[in-house]
This record gives sequence, structure tokens and C-alpha cells, in this order.
Amino acid sequence: MQIQIPGVPDLAWFPQEGAATYDPETGVLESTAASMTDWANDSLGIERQHRACALGFPASGDFSLSARVRVAGSGTTYDAGALAVWVDADHWAKLCFEFSPASERMVVSVVTNDWSDDCNSTVLVGDEVYYRLSRTGSAFAFHYSLDGEAWSFVRLFRLAVDAGARVGFLSQAPMGEVCVARFDRIHYVEHAPRDLRDGS
Repeated sequence: MQIQIPGVPDLAWFPQEGAATYDPETGVLESTAASMTDWANDSLGIERQHRACALGFPASGDFSLSARVRVAGSGTTYDAGALAVWVDADHWAKLCFEFSPASERMVVSVVTNDWSDDCNSTVLVGDEVYYRLSRTGSAFAFHYSLDGEAWSFVRLFRLAVDAGARVGFLSQAPMGEVCVARFDRIHYVEHAPRDLRDGS
């Protein structure tokens, strides 16, 4: 089933097929992760895996993709909905609305150049967050917002191989039976924020 979101380039699955639905009346994209699915190039040397599925599109120039993210249910550890960028199995990044081992909802970012740099950022009180993934030149940026207006800087990074990147929507369930992530208020523009650190 082809999923098309108004204002967003044509979507396709990467790195493999997944399961998602889109309701044009509510504007909600619902992505369902199967059990034991994740993107992980753990720096401790644990076996790598890339069984999580993302739905997205190629993005070679400057852009910003934002959405409100929610994760259904109480959440198993590391269940997450994310905005993600993928080049290949050794070069990717994701900004996750993730359940921690302490059952807290957190802003978690992972940047992978061969091995993953995994960073837990802010603990979130509510059950939703706005995320933004941008590209400016050869760099990518992650931001989060509580209201979709004022944006907090998470990190700026490069991927060692930045040609042919795909960006989009990811759900993961590394330890649980299933994870349902919901994305709405989706917005895409072909330019980056004018300043990555001033809240705009």
C-alpha cells in the first residue's frame, strides 16, 4: 500500500519493508514496529542489527522535516518513535522519543559513523514531543520542542558518508512485543533553520 502525505516527497521503506498507515482526515501516520527491532551499532561491540523499518524519502539538499511524535501505551524499555536519517548500515542517525529503563520518556539521539554515539538528553513529562530533523550543507541537526514553536537544540553532526541519505519516520521495539508510534503535524520544507541555536 502506497502512503502519501501532503507536502512530503513520495515515501518508501528503508532499509526493508515495514507496516504503517496514514489517515488523511487526521493527518496521523501510524508506524508499527515488530518485536526485537532496532537500529544498533553498539559501541560495546554487541551484535549489530538493523531490523527496524523507516518510511521516508531521499533528501540530498538542505531541508527540515518536523512532526509531533507519540508512542502508544505504557512502553517497554527502548520503545520509540523517531525521525531518522539513513545512508547505510554503518552511517545513520535517529532522534528518538524513547522509554528509558526507568520508564521515563526521553529525548534520545544516536549518531552512527561505524559505531553508535548514543546520548540520552532531556526527560519529558508529557506523552508527546515535537521533533525536527534538518540538513544544512553537509551537516545534520536534531531539535525538539514542547509546543512546535520554540525549538531546543539537541545536536549537530555529520555522517561519514553523506551522499544518498534517506530521511523519515522510524518505530522500534528492541525488547518488547510491539511498538506503535504516531506522527502528525508533519511539515517538510526545502531549507534549514536560519539559526540552529536561537530557538527558531
